[in-house]
Amino acid sequence: MHHEFDILENFGRRVRELRKEQGYSQETFAAQCGLDRTYVGGIERGERNVSLRNIELIAKTLRITISELMEGIEWGARYD
Repeated sequence: MHHEFDILENFGRRVRELRKEQGYSQETFAAQCGLDRTYVGGIERGERNVSLRNIELIAKTLRITISELMEGIEWGARYD
């Protein structure tokens, strides 16, 4: 199991869920973020490792904090 992919998929699901809750189409959401629609699609499918700058753009567009954006996202890795 690749934990990297687990967190990317979980993050993508979270972005999609919040985007849809706010009534954004993927295209409109991407434009509001200043990102390409195909990039946002890749995020939502768990194919993109998103930079902190882009996480900030996503959170600002959704009018939530980064902490709220990350809420409920879990991955299997533990750091001791």
